[in-house]
Amino acid sequence: MKVLRVLNNNVVLSRDGEGQEVILTGRGLGFRARPGDEVDAEAIVRVFVPVDGRDPDHLAEALSMIDEEVLRAVVIALGTAGIEGRESTRPTLAIAVADHVAGALDRARRGQVVEYPLRAEVQTLYGREYERARGLLAAINEHVDPALGPEEATALALHLVNAGFASGDLAFTYTMTGVIQQMLAVVSERFGLDLDSRSMSAARFITHVRYLFVRIQSRRQLGGQESTIGLSIRENYPEATRTAEQLATIVQLRLGEALSADEVSYLALHVARMTLDAGGHGAG
Repeated sequence: MKVLRVLNNNVVLSRDGEGQEVILTGRGLGFRARPGDEVDAEAIVRVFVPVDGRDPDHLAEALSMIDEEVLRAVVIALGTAGIEGRESTRPTLAIAVADHVAGALDRARRGQVVEYPLRAEVQTLYGREYERARGLLAAINEHVDPALGPEEATALALHLVNAGFASGDLAFTYTMTGVIQQMLAVVSERFGLDLDSRSMSAARFITHVRYLFVRIQSRRQLGGQESTIGLSIRENYPEATRTAEQLATIVQLRLGEALSADEVSYLALHVARMTLDAGGHGAG
């Protein structure tokens, strides 16, 4: 690969064998390099492949603005933790995590400790991401000084959740977390249940709602008109359907987006399953 643009000593823009512009990171990659020079393949730590029409130059500039040692620590840690390999289609995750780590290190050096208010919700709703975030934090701490506290796993988990959304807007992930928690509270209150978010049916409900948020954000909701399956769900689970309609109202109030009839029906199906498993009467 040849250098197209040097951003700093550790970040260069290049082109792969298929003609795709890629961002390369690695210690000394850009040192004394000029456009047209061959890239030292052994010095490459990560290859970022911009997708979804993202501008490679803009992403490369964003990476180059992050402290070189912090970026290096995060890039290595993402690989060590098994979150992203040497070649990534999501350079935005590395940018977001490195930017957060830079801020966290600055706070740590000043003796400031941040207690994240969503810690309990994150551990409950995003158990898989939280465990991966703990591994990522441990890997980052092998390369930074001072070491970051365990509370930072909450923020890192939210960044991992956020990586699944097109806009990369962390505020959207915060909103989603609050809405899911509100939905579970409504179902618990309506059916008089103490829902275990770790149960299989609750986990499926949470996963379904997360993908619902993805569809809302990308404006690709299920069906404009109600399908035969949707009608069958409504007929078989009337109480769950009434609850799902209440949940749809919450979504519209919080996100300004009305749910399609089929989206409401599938929400009802998950509500019914969850309440039945918990000893309620979701089918009635």
